[in-house]
Amino acid sequence: MVNPRREVETLLEEKIRQQRKQARPPRRPRRYKTSVRKAASYVVLDFETTGFRSGADRIIQIGAVKYKDHEKTGTFETLVNPKRHISPRITQLTGITNDSVKYAPMIDEVIGGLIDFIGDLPIVAHNAAFDMGFLYAIEDLHGIQIPEYTVIDTVQLSRKVITETPDHKLTTLSKYLKLEHDAHDAVGDCLVTAKLYQHCLGVIG
Repeated sequence: MVNPRREVETLLEEKIRQQRKQARPPRRPRRYKTSVRKAASYVVLDFETTGFRSGADRIIQIGAVKYKDHEKTGTFETLVNPKRHISPRITQLTGITNDSVKYAPMIDEVIGGLIDFIGDLPIVAHNAAFDMGFLYAIEDLHGIQIPEYTVIDTVQLSRKVITETPDHKLTTLSKYLKLEHDAHDAVGDCLVTAKLYQHCLGVIG
């Protein structure tokens, strides 16, 4: 005998599976070039987001800091209205609330400014695949072309240079290097990533 309640539960589970499948972004070819070259001029980039799935989740904060000869020359920073709910977990992590972004610009209104800010400089990012995934997802979501950047990942660099730490999370490395770190703030993460990059190059001790 069929249990009506169990049948309904099965249908709901299948519906949820289908919704998750539809929300999952298609695999896309990597649109950027990775590099391990020593760049003295670059832009450090970091995004805070509503979750961890590029294409399904959305950017809520952009931080970018420009360096020339390893000296900071400019900052690009903005909150972004994701047009969706920010969960308490993300608010706890980032300090960004739904009220914070209520009147913030949307991503299609600010991405042009970020592209102009970066120009033809290489991008430095910690766990670059995360940030680049969100950056290039903008092409699918808004039809805005994103340039093919050269990207330097400080996770990869730090694994070669720093072998004493239990992991290579940015918070772990900032403690190891005794750096002030406003963690999970886009610009705060950029500033620490820059110091980490400079340490890996031997520019700073």
